[in-house]
Amino acid sequence: MHSSQTEDEKTDNTVVGLQVGLTANALEYCSRPPCWLAKEKCSYEKEITSTEEKIEKMKAEGKDEYDIKKMNEVLQESKMMVPDAMNRLRKAYDDLEQTLEKEKDLNESEEYKAAQTALEDGKKVLEAS
Repeated sequence: MHSSQTEDEKTDNTVVGLQVGLTANALEYCSRPPCWLAKEKCSYEKEITSTEEKIEKMKAEGKDEYDIKKMNEVLQESKMMVPDAMNRLRKAYDDLEQTLEKEKDLNESEEYKAAQTALEDGKKVLEAS
């Protein structure tokens, strides 16, 4: 049987399929339980709460101002990481959305369908944040 696709077209579709699959896998890690980016965000939020409590305790115990200042620096670093985790999820989401938009002709492939599911799950995580 003769295929209607040229070897170049097959290669292009395979490469695009792999790109969709890889991007979907990256987003899947971000959007399905256990969501590592959500876990990371949650971990930083817990660290923020814990550090704030430590700072208050240090102040109440009259600890050295230098130590309190350093603990405040740790607190600020943790606070910066929460939006960073969400930005990485948004980027993965946007990249996958653009790839799926460009490659609609692959919409019957398993990779495409998996990527669509990952995109829907990613949207839920982003909307919840």
